[in-house]
Amino acid sequence: MELRDSPDPILGQADNFLAVLERVSRVAPLSKPVLIIGERGSGKELIAARVHYLSERWARPYVKFNCAALNEELLESELFGHVAGAYTGAAKARIGRFELANNGSIFLDELASMSLRLQEKLLRVVEYGEFERVGSSETIKVNIRLIGAANVDLPAMARAGKFREDLLDRLSFDVITVPPLRERRDDILLLAQKFAEGMAQELGREYFAGFSPSAERALLAHDWPGNIRELRNVVERAVYRIEHERSTVESLELDPFASPYRPKAMASQLMPAAGASVAAPMPEPTPSVVDAAPALPLVFEEAVAAFETRLVRQALEDGRYNQRKAAELLHLTYHQFRGLLRKYKLLDQE
Repeated sequence: MELRDSPDPILGQADNFLAVLERVSRVAPLSKPVLIIGERGSGKELIAARVHYLSERWARPYVKFNCAALNEELLESELFGHVAGAYTGAAKARIGRFELANNGSIFLDELASMSLRLQEKLLRVVEYGEFERVGSSETIKVNIRLIGAANVDLPAMARAGKFREDLLDRLSFDVITVPPLRERRDDILLLAQKFAEGMAQELGREYFAGFSPSAERALLAHDWPGNIRELRNVVERAVYRIEHERSTVESLELDPFASPYRPKAMASQLMPAAGASVAAPMPEPTPSVVDAAPALPLVFEEAVAAFETRLVRQALEDGRYNQRKAAELLHLTYHQFRGLLRKYKLLDQE
């Protein structure tokens, strides 16, 4: 099944994927918010486009934005707009994405990266269709259909206090979970053929000669952690490396970084950049497991302590020494963050 109304067609024939498309077709005509959940590269943006283009808003604006692309201040301005002088550098007023999407749809990717404060503003837009630009008290009314996407467990984040439960309730009128490519085995060769033909056309070749049986087996055996995006890279890389256009693809390079000359990562390269947040909360150790484990080398313990201390100090600085804000930056609960402060004797920085 293929959708040609949207800029990028959707291709798939696996039963679980066809069930997703059927669900999209049923919810698309409504003006209710929709959440799309799935792993990275699984096609969430294409599903969101399908929701819009199958709705009555299909000829109206369709605005897309990745919430993880900017820090909190710039994200607020990008979504809600600002007035002149709202903050340093805001020389002119700016219309935000919600105003641009008025009477149409807005797709917010990586919704979970939004701060709790901005989630509260988003809730008001979804609930009442109104907001204020940054630096203004004037209420602006909009009529938008919100489509959100995430690659994390939002209910778990809500239980941990990292995502507003009331916003989750409002957004989850319907939740569409996109199956990962490893659960769509019937689609792997179909998609691979499409990507290969597209790459051959881009290279100016008359046709694509196909995959050898061994290459097809390799495609079907791989788990595809990067899903469709990874499959496309693997296939297009293999096609462009064929010396003769009449040759079939005999081998695939699944990991382009694999090399005996690959440089080893230094410890400093594994440290997050200043101000960056940790992707997941640090789990609390189970006492019985820790007690039973052999003592760790001192150098490892010192490295871990230095790493965690640096993260905590940086979060405190970025959060202007507001502990709740610092905990949010690290994707920790307030109590987890307080535990780290006590562990490393940093409570004097309250």
